Amino acid sequence: MDSAYSNKRFAEDLKVTFPLLSDWKRDATKAYGLYDEARAFGRRATFVVDKEGIIQHVEVGNTAIDPTGALQVCNILDRKKAPNP
Repeated sequence: MDSAYSNKRFAEDLKVTFPLLSDWKRDATKAYGLYDEARAFGRRATFVVDKEGIIQHVEVGNTAIDPTGALQVCNILDRKKAPNP
């Protein structure tokens, strides 16, 4: 739900090179069950989506801010797809 500007700055601070979703209208936040209607805010979440478009990992809450968990999942997915020597 952060603005595109906020996401750009966040990506720069973390030195990430992948795009971050800006859900200004809250459509995705609501669709993924992350929007708290009573308090009018969305919980932070990081989704790892594989090349086939399948969600492989979801991190929700304060830990979603740290990309370490997502990076670990990406590394595991890379190892599973790499041919065995």
